[in-house]
Amino acid sequence: MAEKTMQWKKQGKIFDPTKFKLPNDCTEFAQSPQVIIFDDFVRIYFSTRSRDSSNGKYLSHIAFVDMKKNFHDIISVSAHTVIDLGKPGCFDEHGIFPMNVVRHGDLIYGYTSGVNRRVSVPVDAAIGLAVSRDDGLTFQRIGEGPVLAASLHEPCLIADPFVRIYGGAFHMWYIFGTGWKKLAADASADRIYKIGHALSSDGINWVKEEGNQIIQSRLGADECQALPTVIEISGRNHMFFCYRQPSDFRKNRGRSYRIGHAYSDDLVNWTRDDSSLSIGVTNNDWDSDMLCYPHVFECDGSVYMLYNGNEFGRYGFGLARLES
Repeated sequence: MAEKTMQWKKQGKIFDPTKFKLPNDCTEFAQSPQVIIFDDFVRIYFSTRSRDSSNGKYLSHIAFVDMKKNFHDIISVSAHTVIDLGKPGCFDEHGIFPMNVVRHGDLIYGYTSGVNRRVSVPVDAAIGLAVSRDDGLTFQRIGEGPVLAASLHEPCLIADPFVRIYGGAFHMWYIFGTGWKKLAADASADRIYKIGHALSSDGINWVKEEGNQIIQSRLGADECQALPTVIEISGRNHMFFCYRQPSDFRKNRGRSYRIGHAYSDDLVNWTRDDSSLSIGVTNNDWDSDMLCYPHVFECDGSVYMLYNGNEFGRYGFGLARLES
């Protein structure tokens, strides 16, 4: 049965990284906001960027902003990044983008999306796990390697983890790369990735549904899908994610990221239903061309969506509230 239309009311941009002093000399980007809720405030983690002094390329770091639950008043911005980048040669040497956080007993698990540069293509990625014992102020890796990485039918770009615990089992939705394609003669190769699913009994050892694309594509076989987030609303599981054309998406408004939606009654089989999602680009200066990296959560009885706008979150993130 198709879903009724979800009415999302945009609350505007709630955090602009250019207006704050960020750690590690980061000056721009607050990408992939991910929330953890405390009794009287919320902590929103995001990926921000500094420049590698050796070559001028970006390095992605995880910081956070603490806000009151009105999602308007900022309490503080972290004076430090919450986790160091990986050691030379490791999967997260050149950045972490994004990090998903989930409470597990007295601990907070942080599932990191580690980035490392390559020669023939710009980057590869894998998923790691770090643990916080101080309410999310800092995280320590459980090891230098990833907990989910490339495999036989998922050859590259394992990233964008979203983890939740249902009935004692850990579920992870993530993206896997199907490969890189040169889609124009005068362009570099572009990455293609889809959403997958994995299960674990302990949050560390994972079993993939190897190479199984669980969300149907709308834009053709090379549609790129990113950053799934899953929540139960009115007794049904809903997934929100972003999707785009595989090429010419950075500056072409018509081919850039939009928010997608699917629903499921068993967390395994998903029906795509973007038509029930009433949120799109507007004439606002910060999200007029692109909507990406959604994170949907419940706080004090209301359902919210954090998301990035133009230029993949260069100028921060905004908020929408589910009205019906």
